[in-house]
Amino acid sequence: MQAYVRGDPSALRFYSGSFRDLSAYQARVRETEARFDRAGRERAAQAIRAPTESARANLTRFVDEGGFFVTTGQQPGLFTGPLYSLYKSLTTVRLAQELQSALNRPVAPLFWVASEDHDWAEVDHTFVLDRENELREIRVPPRDEDEPAWPIHRIALGDGIAAVVEAFAELLPDTDFSAAYVDLLRASYRASSTLASGFSSVLESLIGPLGMLFVDADDPVVKEASLPALSREMEEAEAHERLLQERAQELEESGFHVQVPILPGGVNLFLEGPAGRERLYRDDGGYHLRHSEHRLTKESILAQAQRNPGDLSPNVLLRPVVEGTLFPVLSYVGGPGEIAYYAQMSGIFQAHGVGMPVIHPRFSVTLVEPKIRKVISKFEMEIPNLSRPFHELASEFARHEEPKEVRQALGEIRGGLAQGSKKLLKAASEVDPTLKGPVTHAHNAAFAAFEEAERKILQGVKRQNEIALSQLAKAQVHLYPNGMPQERILNVFYYLTRFGEALLPALLDRFRVDLGTEG
Repeated sequence: MQAYVRGDPSALRFYSGSFRDLSAYQARVRETEARFDRAGRERAAQAIRAPTESARANLTRFVDEGGFFVTTGQQPGLFTGPLYSLYKSLTTVRLAQELQSALNRPVAPLFWVASEDHDWAEVDHTFVLDRENELREIRVPPRDEDEPAWPIHRIALGDGIAAVVEAFAELLPDTDFSAAYVDLLRASYRASSTLASGFSSVLESLIGPLGMLFVDADDPVVKEASLPALSREMEEAEAHERLLQERAQELEESGFHVQVPILPGGVNLFLEGPAGRERLYRDDGGYHLRHSEHRLTKESILAQAQRNPGDLSPNVLLRPVVEGTLFPVLSYVGGPGEIAYYAQMSGIFQAHGVGMPVIHPRFSVTLVEPKIRKVISKFEMEIPNLSRPFHELASEFARHEEPKEVRQALGEIRGGLAQGSKKLLKAASEVDPTLKGPVTHAHNAAFAAFEEAERKILQGVKRQNEIALSQLAKAQVHLYPNGMPQERILNVFYYLTRFGEALLPALLDRFRVDLGTEG
């Protein structure tokens, strides 16, 4: 929600304060401290993985010195998915560092791996630039369409993943850094791995050295500890639906978009049933699952959850609430869509007795390699212009390169045609008013003929500048692949194999967090 990022008061009222205002974080310290003592922090630490020495130091300080978290989270995309997953992580690390300094209390970065997600098609692929600067898609072997939609943490990748890793590796630049990263992928993505475990393994290796801690949504400790919040949601589902509907109406009346539709009867929970992970709906005093239409009672759902806590899970609007009940969270780092749906959630946070964290936008980055910078400088082009369709860029370039003499001659011809046609039309109309049509037709035909002549001239200019245009096309696929911002499409391993382990710390050093008072 851009209005929130700008600091618009009309948007800020839907959140827990501005991410630029230190007092908003201080208020979160007071709220979370009232709910978490040392024993609560020790329980929270049991669910957390600290993969490196710096991460372990963060976790120890969190428990011993009464610390807090800045969190972020993501669906586990193949080979870490798009670049923005790394940018969310780096933003979280930087914000935690700045808050720790400003508050003089331990603040650690924590990544929530959304391993319970079941939308296989969103996470089973990634895009990378190959050695010829072509955009290539890599996808894991497809699943049977008739298979239940199980959470991704339950789906082993199988023997076929080895070929996928090797195909991906063949596309990466061959540099001094390549072998280590390919070995990391091979070790992380084995037949017994899941998309979730592979994602966690790679991210721990890349971001763990910066102090990042990790927690999996399907971790048994998390599932056991979240049962009270999930059970409460079952008990109060109808009331919470009304809260969400009221907030959605407030947002729309204020001119804002509702990111997550509030569906009648929808419970903010998923249950694993005959068709996999399915959304729960209320009806006629009972419940049913969205796809299988399997009917259940509240008692049977809660009994299943008691037997198998992993079978019951929160939806997108309840997950942050569950996170807030388990961990003392000061801030959540999110992308544009996440910022928008947090605006819907203050009521449900309050209903669960949890304060809403301060929402901090992730940093948005465009990586411009020297070879690409050289091209856009040559064309004197601003990076956002490359988001336009290539045929528009090529036409604009051709017009710019069109010889001055051609432009001048065509201008003179068009001016002469316009002036001569006007005189002819007047003179012919005095002879016979019906001659207006043939003269106008001749005027239009002449103009069309010279338009076609110029089109062919521009085609010639393009042919004459094929190398330059191919360079422009290369720049576009690097910066706006498939017409989308680079960070939403490309995989980080292209850049890691080009620039090595120094890349992520270098990005972190460029990120700046403003915690000053707004004014």
